[in-house]
Amino acid sequence: MDLPAPTPEPAPPAGEPVVLRRMRVAMGPAVVIEARGASAKTVQAGVAAAFAAVAQVAARLHPQRPGSDLERIAGAALGAPVPVHVDTFTVLRFAQRLHASSGGIFDPCLPCRPGRLSDLQLTDAAGPQVICQAPLALDCGGIGKGFAVDCAIEALRGAGCDSGLVNAGGDLRVFGARQETILLRRSRTAYVPLGLHEAALAVSDRDAPYAPSGHRGYYARTAAAATRRYAAVRAGSAMAADALTKCVLLAPPALARQILSEFDAECLA
Repeated sequence: MDLPAPTPEPAPPAGEPVVLRRMRVAMGPAVVIEARGASAKTVQAGVAAAFAAVAQVAARLHPQRPGSDLERIAGAALGAPVPVHVDTFTVLRFAQRLHASSGGIFDPCLPCRPGRLSDLQLTDAAGPQVICQAPLALDCGGIGKGFAVDCAIEALRGAGCDSGLVNAGGDLRVFGARQETILLRRSRTAYVPLGLHEAALAVSDRDAPYAPSGHRGYYARTAAAATRRYAAVRAGSAMAADALTKCVLLAPPALARQILSEFDAECLA
């Protein structure tokens, strides 16, 4: 069956900034990327680079895909250095900082192996490498998606876009003059508008019907002590916001407030 040719997008008036918005399925949910720039070429290049950045992070941080950094870490011999991409190193270094701040509550290591994040040594003396001191398996689903959003934002900026938005199903960040108004849930039936500008927002809902499998490591060991089912955190980066929602859900309230203050973040729900 012949399909009609797509209608071309109208060109903006001369001198007006160009805004482009695209959506693709990536890292589980649909990822929406919006960019504004001085020309169509700029925003098209920026959006393409942003989606490429998300795909690269997803490939490196996949827990089971052959050749991914996390798959190679899980299969490494104890004490053997495993070279990893600098992005993976960045995520794991941030995760270890949060692991220490939370007293081990934040831990993306799966319970199927005895190792914990404190058993992973990070070194960059000869390039980014990790060394397992105990058998472990990582699933960075509760932090990696936020990092992918941050990488997409940097790709937009690097291409010359002056403002934009990246929304990866629960992890959202805006930059530049762009502002997004979000209906933030306060209860099962009540929502309030929230304006987001030059910031990131992440939400985690333990009762969501399609909860990400990447949360298995965080919840398996500490869920029994948790009292919260839903959390929304605003922070400067999407990686921080994404990871901190797990601390809000799983840590005692006083410790959660302390961690949020350390990372200059705010719990909104």
